[in-house]
Amino acid sequence: MDLIAKVEAVFHRRGHLQYGDERREPVTALEHALQCAQLAEWAHAEHSLVAAALLHDVGQLMDGGSTAPLRDDQHELTALPLLRAGGLGPDVLEPIRLHVDAKRYLVSTDPAYGPGLSEASRHSLALQGGPMNAEERLRFMTQRHASAALQLRRWDDLAKRPGMRTPPLGYYLALLEELLRDSHAPERLRIA
Repeated sequence: MDLIAKVEAVFHRRGHLQYGDERREPVTALEHALQCAQLAEWAHAEHSLVAAALLHDVGQLMDGGSTAPLRDDQHELTALPLLRAGGLGPDVLEPIRLHVDAKRYLVSTDPAYGPGLSEASRHSLALQGGPMNAEERLRFMTQRHASAALQLRRWDDLAKRPGMRTPPLGYYLALLEELLRDSHAPERLRIA
């Protein structure tokens, strides 16, 4: 099964679930992913970052049956082997890997950011290490994809609107397929 089919299967099997336990987010995992991807697209982000927005939480969906609760245990790392093996490169993978650290960074640098987080996101922040210290912030900002991860984080926080209309999953799977096709296409020779 190719990556597109695997991603589609994961969303169909577990995308109906909501994040959190008693601190539920107001949208399902699939609604959240689609809203996040749409926000990235509306911001005219590169296709790789739109793909990262769609896939940033897919690690929470990978394990468990169709009704098992979503888990937050290092979900930003869980899906990376699957996505890498499927052909996605660092412009997709690194913002996904860093999006939890981006939340920790923003909480420690922007006084208005933390109070704006949902209750479920504040709860997961505590599990994820809380605000970064000065050394962690410096290390985070020296990473090549830190800026993209911060953008992804902002969309992640906004992608929680019940009833928001988005394109269907198939629309973003087609974008993902195009991204994979383009990444495997030979470079064209430029003649100056």
